[in-house]
Amino acid sequence: MSLTPIIGYAAATLSTVSFVPQVWKTWKSRTAQDLSLAMLLTFSLGVLLWLVYGLAIGATPVVVANAVTLVLALALVAMKLTFTR
Repeated sequence: MSLTPIIGYAAATLSTVSFVPQVWKTWKSRTAQDLSLAMLLTFSLGVLLWLVYGLAIGATPVVVANAVTLVLALALVAMKLTFTR
């Protein structure tokens, strides 16, 4: 395996895993007051487009990372809508 796919998988893993602490903190605290809904929606749309792009070019690291990241981002959107009063 060349270095390029390794870099792709490492970048995908780090980018995706970076969302886990925020999702966990929001879930545990039951507050999403400090999260911007506009940012979350814009980010989710961007991730969805990256996912579509990854599928179009057959790039597994892009597809996997963005599929998982989209789930995490949409979880934050759902918590923002549910926990914000």
